Amino acid sequence: MSTTDYLTQGRRVLEIERAALATLEKNLDAQFSQACELMHYCQGRVVVTGMGKSGHIGGKIAATLASTGTPAFFVHPGEASHGDLGMITKQDVVLALSNSGETGEVVSIIPVLKRLNVPLIAMTGRPDSTLATLADVHVCVAVEEEACPLGLAPTASTTATLAMGDALAVSLLHARGFTADDFALSHPGGSLGKRLLLRVADIMHTGARIPMVPTGAITTDALLEMSRKGLGMTSIVDDNNKLLGIFTDGDLRRILDLRTDVHQTPIDQVMTAGCITATADMLAAEALQLMESRKINSLIVVDAQQQVIGAFNMHDILQSGVI
Repeated sequence: MSTTDYLTQGRRVLEIERAALATLEKNLDAQFSQACELMHYCQGRVVVTGMGKSGHIGGKIAATLASTGTPAFFVHPGEASHGDLGMITKQDVVLALSNSGETGEVVSIIPVLKRLNVPLIAMTGRPDSTLATLADVHVCVAVEEEACPLGLAPTASTTATLAMGDALAVSLLHARGFTADDFALSHPGGSLGKRLLLRVADIMHTGARIPMVPTGAITTDALLEMSRKGLGMTSIVDDNNKLLGIFTDGDLRRILDLRTDVHQTPIDQVMTAGCITATADMLAAEALQLMESRKINSLIVVDAQQQVIGAFNMHDILQSGVI
C-alpha cells in the first residue's frame, strides 16, 4: 500500500465511525433516560459485564462511572458463572454489554439476576436479541456497518458502545451534582488530583520561615533576610504584622541601577506597596495562574486582616507537582 492508500483507508474508518455516532445520537430515546434513572437511584453498585471486546469496553465504562460519582465495577461474565456472581447483591444494577445480544456467557447469568430481582440494563446492537428482550431496559447501540471491511472485528460498534457509556456517566454526573472537588477525591495520587485539591496552605512557608522585616528597617537588613529565607523576596510589615509591601530581587536590581545607597535607605522608600497577595485557602493552581499572569515569581499570603501568615515562590509550586 502507498502512503495515499493508508490515508484513504484511515479516512474511511473515521467516516464510518463518525456516521455510527451520528446514528447513535439520532436514536437516543426514553430507554436511555430509564437506564440513567435505574443507575442514579441504585442503592448498591452498577455492575458492568461483557465478553471479549465488549468486556474491554465494559471495563472502561465501569472505570468512568466510578470516577464520576457512580459506584461501579466490572465482572467478567465467564468468571461470574463460576463464583463471581456472589459479588452482585440485590441492591445493585447490572449493565450488560453484547453487540449481538446473544453472547452465551452473558445470557447464561440472566436467570440468576432475575431470581435476585436485580435490574438489568442491556446495551446491544439488536433490539430483538435475547439479552435485549429479557432486560428491564435496553439501550440500542446499533451501527449500520463495521469499519472492518470483513465485518468481523468490532470497530464502529465498540466505538458506539464506549460513547454511550460516556453519555450515561456524564448524564449521571450532572444528575448527582458531581463537582471538580468530588472528582479530585477519587484521583488524589496524580497531578490531576494535586491541581484540584492542593491549596496554598499546603505549600507556603510559615512561622520563622517567612521572609519579613519591620517598617523602618534599612535596605541591607531586607537583603540579609532575603538571603536567609531564600525566596527571592521579603515582606515589610508594621507592628501588628500587617503587610505594608514587598521587596524582591527585581526591586534590588532597580535600585542598584539608580545607585541607591542600600546601607542608608529605609526599606519603606524602595519597597513595592500594594503588592499582589494570596490567601491560604486559594488553590495552588489558581496561585500559579495569578503568578503567570502578573509575571511574578513569589507571593505573600495574608489573612482577612492583611496580616502576613505565609510566603511561597514558583519553586515551591514546582516541587508540589501542580504543574
